[in-house]
Amino acid sequence: MDPVAPRSEGFEHHPYAPQTDFLDTTVTNQARPLTQAVITVRVIKNFEYRAMKALVLKDVDLTTLTTPQLIAQCKEAVRTQPGFKAYRNVVDQLDTIKLYTQAHGAKTTNLIINLDHPEWIFDSASDAPLASLGVQNETELSLFHRAAYDAFLAHPQTRWDDTA
Repeated sequence: MDPVAPRSEGFEHHPYAPQTDFLDTTVTNQARPLTQAVITVRVIKNFEYRAMKALVLKDVDLTTLTTPQLIAQCKEAVRTQPGFKAYRNVVDQLDTIKLYTQAHGAKTTNLIINLDHPEWIFDSASDAPLASLGVQNETELSLFHRAAYDAFLAHPQTRWDDTA
C-alpha cells in the first residue's frame, strides 16, 4: 500500500500528518446547541495563592439553568467529587459567578480571575437563564467568595511564590 495515496476528499494522506477535516469550519462555541453545552467552572479557593480547580459540566441546558441553580450544582459537585476534597472547607462560602472567558475570545493575563469587567459578575439571585447572560458552549466561569474577591481586587498581590 502506498503511504502517500490520495484520499477520496482530494487531500494527501501522510503517515506523520494528523488527519483533519478541512471542510468543517464550525467554530467550537457554536458546535453544540445551547441545550447541550459544555462549560468550565473555575472553583476558586484562594486568590492570593491562585488555588483553583476546574469543574467541567457537560450537557448543560443554558436556556433554563439560572445562576443560583448553577451555584448549587457546583457546590454539590465540590461536596461529592473526590477531586475537590481540599475545597470542601470553603464550599459554603462560594456565592458569586463571574464570566472568565468566552471561546475564541480574548483572555486575561491574570491566571486566577479577570479583574476587569465588573459587569461580568452575575447576580446570584437572578432567575435569568445563563444563555441570556451571554454564556454559550465552551464558556469559562469563575465561582468564588465575593468578600475574598473584593479584598483581592483592592490589593491584587499573589503570594504563591513567597519563600519566606
